[in-house]
Amino acid sequence: MSDAKRFDDLPEDTKEFLSGLSPEDTKTIKLGLPIIRAIIGFGKVTKWLAIAALGVLGGIVMLGESVMKILAWLKPPPVP
Repeated sequence: MSDAKRFDDLPEDTKEFLSGLSPEDTKTIKLGLPIIRAIIGFGKVTKWLAIAALGVLGGIVMLGESVMKILAWLKPPPVP
């Protein structure tokens, strides 16, 4: 496809935006895209780390409660 017809299917607002970009703007956008991708990727990793931390915390609480119940079973009954 030729460069002239390549952007024909874009909305008018997008065409105006792209035609108004200076060479410095395109450099900035090209440099900023990897940073944005890294931020999005880090957000996904952070989400799963938070979910895992909450799961581990909940598991520790449930394990501690179960250990306390088992220790309560092993205690001798109170003497009247």
